Formats: sequence, C-alpha cells, structure tokens
Amino acid sequence: MIRNPIDVANRVSPDLSALIESRLNEAEAEQPVTLTTIRAFLVGLLPHALTETEHLHHFDVNESLLDELDALIEEFGETALAIDFVQDVASEPLSRVIEAVMYDENRRAPPTLGAIKEAFFSGLVARLVGEGTLDEDEDDALLAEIDTLIARYGEEALAENFLRYE
Repeated sequence: MIRNPIDVANRVSPDLSALIESRLNEAEAEQPVTLTTIRAFLVGLLPHALTETEHLHHFDVNESLLDELDALIEEFGETALAIDFVQDVASEPLSRVIEAVMYDENRRAPPTLGAIKEAFFSGLVARLVGEGTLDEDEDDALLAEIDTLIARYGEEALAENFLRYE
C-alpha cells in the first residue's frame, strides 16, 4: 500500500474523520484498514432501506458520510489507507497549551510536540490552571493527548500544525 504524498486529511469532514479514527482504534485486522473497509463498515451500520433511498434520492442538503466516502474512494482508490484521512488537531485545551508555548517570548524556535511535553513537566499546565486558562481536571487528558500525537508524528513535529482553529 502506498501512502498518499499529499495531506488528504484536510479534505475530510470532521465527522468522517472521527468515524475513521474510531474504526482504526477498534480494528484488530491483520491487513491495513482502507477506505473500502471503512465503507463496508459504514454500510453495515445503516439500515438497508436507508442506503437504497440515499443512493436514489439525495434529499439531504449536506453531503452524507457515505457520499463523501464514495467521492474519496473515486479520487484516491479503494486501497487508499484510511489512516491518511484522519484529521489530527489538538483539542481546545491542548491548543491553548501550544499557543502559550508558541507565544513565550523566551522561545527562539517554533515548538515541537516534544517541547510541548517538556513544558508540561516544567509547570506550564499548573500555571495555566492557576490563571484560569485550563480547568484542573484537564491536565491528565492533555498528557495522554500529547503522547498520542508524539506516538503518531514524533517529537520533532511542529506543534503549531496541530492547533485547532474554531
């Protein structure tokens, strides 16, 4: 299987991205999960009458997940790896932590995910909780989230690429 050389995740809706990610987390397949695998899973979730109606009449103004997935399969092929279509953005609290590190006037280079994790252990999260920027109960989840991003992208990935803009 060949990985897509372009960032295709930014062309996927947040809902489809979340569905793909949840399926990847649950899948215990020996073979890589492809777009076709995700489509089969999605079709299996929908009642038969709904899938027929959906294909005959596009009554929904918004594009359905199945239609979006079909368009991706048409463009990138049935064997495209599903992992390439997962959007990775930091949660809102982690985005606040990343921004705090980015705007630190003592920082000379853009922060990496590894630098963000170091900031956790240097007391940044406690400071942000004290300032009211973060809630007290968010710190454990933030550490798990940064560890997940590091596991997937490595410590040297630029943290600003994961900022959530909402």
